[in-house]
Amino acid sequence: MELSYILNELGEDRDQYFNAVAPPIIQTSNFAFKTVADFRKALGNEFDADLYSRGNNPTLNILRKKLAALDGAEDALVFSSGIGAISVPILSLLKQGDHVISVENPYSWTIKLFNNFLPKFGITTTFIDGRDVANFEQAVQPNTRLIYLESPNTFSYDIQDLAAIAALAKPRGILTMIDNSYCTPLYQQPIKLGIDLVAQSATKYIGGHSDVVAGVVTGSREIITKIFHNEFMNIGPSLSPHAAWLLIRGLRTLPLRLQRSFESAKIVIEWLSKHTAVAEVLWPFADGFAQADLARQQMNGCGGLFSFILKDSSFDKIEKFCNSLQHILMAVSWGGHESLVIPSIAGVPAKDYDPANRRHQLIRMYVGLEEPEYLIRDLEKAINGL
Repeated sequence: MELSYILNELGEDRDQYFNAVAPPIIQTSNFAFKTVADFRKALGNEFDADLYSRGNNPTLNILRKKLAALDGAEDALVFSSGIGAISVPILSLLKQGDHVISVENPYSWTIKLFNNFLPKFGITTTFIDGRDVANFEQAVQPNTRLIYLESPNTFSYDIQDLAAIAALAKPRGILTMIDNSYCTPLYQQPIKLGIDLVAQSATKYIGGHSDVVAGVVTGSREIITKIFHNEFMNIGPSLSPHAAWLLIRGLRTLPLRLQRSFESAKIVIEWLSKHTAVAEVLWPFADGFAQADLARQQMNGCGGLFSFILKDSSFDKIEKFCNSLQHILMAVSWGGHESLVIPSIAGVPAKDYDPANRRHQLIRMYVGLEEPEYLIRDLEKAINGL
C-alpha cells in the first residue's frame, strides 16, 4: 500500500460526506438505530460498530485504518495519551504472577507502570541492558509473558536488535512490545521485524503541531480486539473525535515534517560535534555512535531528537546554558514545529546531582522546523555565555 494513498485517501469515503476533502469531525457521544436487529448487532460487536463513542466513532475509524496501514499491522487502537497506549495493552495481556523483561530506563511513566503499578497485581519486571540480545535470554523466567522494548531510547538512544529479540521470544510464547515514538512508522516498522505490538505517542510526530495528546497501539486483529473488548472499554481511555481529526491533519504532512527535522538535525549535530565546549553528541546516525550499524540496518531515518554533553558538565553550567537559550524552548515532548531542549538535571535536585553519572549530564534537544542556522546561533550564544 503506497504511503501517499494511506495518508490522503485510505478510510476516507468522501462521497458519504458531501465530497469534502477533509473528513468531518463526528462530534457525537451516541448513535441511533432504526431497528432492534441493527441495535442488537451493534451491541454484539462494538469493535466493528458505531454505537457509543467511548468505543468507536467514524472519525476515529479513519485514523485507525491509516495508523494500522502505516505500521503494516492488521488493526489499531487510539488512546487519549501515549502512556495509555502502553499501559492498557499491558494490563490486558498480563495476569497475576506474570513476569516482564524490560529495557532499562524506558519512558518515565513506563518505569512507574512496571515498578509501582503492576506489582499491585503480582506482576514483576526485570530491567536489563537491551543492547545485548544475550541479556534477554538470561532474564527469561518460566513465567515471562512480555518483552518490552524502546528502540531507540529517547535520552541515551540505546538500540535493540528487534529481529533477534522477536526470534528469541516467539518460540517461547513470549509477546513483544515496543515504544516506537522516536522513529514513527516512516523510519522503523517493528512488526515487519517480528514484534507483536507497536505503541507510540501520537502527541509527537503524528500530531506534529503540539496541540493534541494521544497514543496508538497497532498489532494483529486478534490482540487488538482482545484489548478493546476488555481493558480498553472498561478503563475508557478513548480519544475524542476532534483530537482524532487533528491527528489525521498531522498525518498529511508527516513525511515532510519528519524529513525536515532529520535534515536540520544533521546540520545542528555537525556544528555541535565540532564545538570545543561539547564533549559528546548522542544520535543513532552519528559517526562514531556505538550502535550506528544496527540503527541503519533497522531504521530508515533518525528524526530530530538527540542528546549532548558539555565538557563542563557541572550542575550550574548545565542550568546556565539552558536558561540562556532564547529561541529553543525548554519543555518536554518533541515532534512539533518548535525546537525544544530538556536537561536531565530538570528531574534531579541539586543535592543529588552526580557529576560522574553520565545520564545526569545529558541535555536532550529536539530540532523542529526552524532554519538550522537560526538554532545554531541560539546555541552558540548560550555556549559563549558560559
